[in-house]
Amino acid sequence: MTAVISAAGLARTFHTKAGPVEAVLGIDLTVHAGEILGFLGPNGAGKTTTLRMLTTLLRPTGGAATVAGHDLATDPAGVRRASGYVAQSGGVDPQVTVREELVTQGRMYRLPKAEAVARAGELAAELDLAGLLDRRTGALSGGQRRRLDIALALTHRPRVLFLDEPTTGLDPGSRADLWDLVRRLRDRHGTTVFLTTHYLDEADALADRLVIVDRGTVAAEGTPAALKLRHAGSVDATLQDTFLAVTGRGPAPAADTPPLAV
Repeated sequence: MTAVISAAGLARTFHTKAGPVEAVLGIDLTVHAGEILGFLGPNGAGKTTTLRMLTTLLRPTGGAATVAGHDLATDPAGVRRASGYVAQSGGVDPQVTVREELVTQGRMYRLPKAEAVARAGELAAELDLAGLLDRRTGALSGGQRRRLDIALALTHRPRVLFLDEPTTGLDPGSRADLWDLVRRLRDRHGTTVFLTTHYLDEADALADRLVIVDRGTVAAEGTPAALKLRHAGSVDATLQDTFLAVTGRGPAPAADTPPLAV
């Protein structure tokens, strides 16, 4: 299987007035082409810091990683071209329409105007936004805004889609719709998805494989079934039981996760 994301000893230390904080001690992981990877861990485990390093938003202080063959340190622009990133909180302008947001994003990726308009239509059709193109983004529901966030991240047809807590605050129906969307992206386009979430049922339902991090390192990895059998004693165990067995502590409620938690 082709590795699309590869990290070895990836680390990040923050220097504060109180002294150094080792947020990520050394992450080793591989994500394969077309895989949906669930990246789990308690608050403070290093999930979001790792995600921000892999998306070039934060420079590592140790180790190395590549995304779609592009090195984080020597080719960050290549990483960004190959990646789409949906943060915990979206950044759309509530005063403009869905169409304007999508076309503007296309233009920012240097698409000619006609191509940007065409790409906006394609994304709207695929992500069930076609009937909302002329609605102001401030009038969208939570689920509609998240679909728009994902559409914006897909404008340049990235090979890898990073989703940071994508369903936080959504109602059960909107969560299920977003799960279906993630599966379609993988099945139709071969998109590799790197997903962080505090919803363990979400990770269980969506992920082909899980990586559980704790205290800045990888504590366990494998398919959901394999992890349940290995750490909770049965493939019929819950992922919650498995998570507790691996980390000794439960995940914090998703709504309590700060946007830049380390």
